[in-house]
Amino acid sequence: MDVMLYAQALGLGALEAATEFLPVSSTGHLLLAAHFTGFEGPPGKVFEIAIQLGAILAICVLYFAKLWDTLTELPQRTNPGANARRFVLSVLCAFLPAAAIGVALHDWITAVLFNPWVVCVMLVLGGLVILWLEGTRRPVAKVYDIDAIDWKMALKIGLMQCMAMVPGVSRSGATIMGAMWLGVNRKVAAEFSFFLAIPTMVGAVTLSLWKQRDLLSVDDLALIGVGFAAAFVGALLVVRWLVGFVSRRTFRVFGWYRIAVGSVGLVLLSLGF
Repeated sequence: MDVMLYAQALGLGALEAATEFLPVSSTGHLLLAAHFTGFEGPPGKVFEIAIQLGAILAICVLYFAKLWDTLTELPQRTNPGANARRFVLSVLCAFLPAAAIGVALHDWITAVLFNPWVVCVMLVLGGLVILWLEGTRRPVAKVYDIDAIDWKMALKIGLMQCMAMVPGVSRSGATIMGAMWLGVNRKVAAEFSFFLAIPTMVGAVTLSLWKQRDLLSVDDLALIGVGFAAAFVGALLVVRWLVGFVSRRTFRVFGWYRIAVGSVGLVLLSLGF
C-alpha cells in the first residue's frame, strides 16, 4: 500500500469538504491540487467527482429531519403535504437541466474542460462576478421559506447551476448567487443549494463510475473510500459554519479569494509547474 497516495487522498477529501458548499468550486480546487501535487488516483477524474458524495452524505445527515418529514408528508392531503410536494417538485425542476446536459456532454466536459488552465481562468472570472453581484443592488428578498420556492423559480436556479459544468465556476456559487438574484433570502438560497446538490452529485458520480467501471480497481475504490470519509467528516463542520456565515455576511471575501487562487495558479502554470 502506498502510504503517500492514501495521505494525498485524505488531504483531497478534506479539501473537498472545505470547498464543496462554498462559492469557490470544489472540483476546481481538487483538480488544481491533484495537478500540482502529482496525485495519480482513479482514472478519468472519477476521484475528484466521487468523493463529493461524502459531502452530500453530510447534508443528508444534517438535514435528515427535513428530508424525513418531506418523505412522510408527501402522500398527505394536508397543507404540510402540499408543501412537501412543492419542495420535491422544485428540487427536481432545478436538477433536470444539469441532468440533461450532463448526460449529453459528460465525455466532452471531462476531456476538454477538466484542466488547470480552465479552472484558474474561471476562478478569476467567477470572483469578479461575485464582487459585481455583491456590489449591485439586488431585488428585495421575497422568499424566506424553502417550501415557498416554486417550480418556475427552481427551474431558473437549475439553469444557473448548469454553468458549473465548467470546473472553476462553482455549483454552490452559481445556485446561491442566482437564487439571491431571483429574490430568495440568503440563508434559504444556501439551503436550497444544499438540497439541490443531493440529486445533482449523486447523478454525476453514478454516471462517472458507470462510464469508468472497466478501468477501476480495488485500490481505486479504497482511495475513493478514504477521500469519501474525509469529505463527509469535514463537510459536517463546514455546512454548519456556512449557514451561520451567510446569515450575517456577504460573499465578497470568497470573490477576492477566488481571484487570488486563480491568479497564483495561472502564474504557476505559465512557469511550467
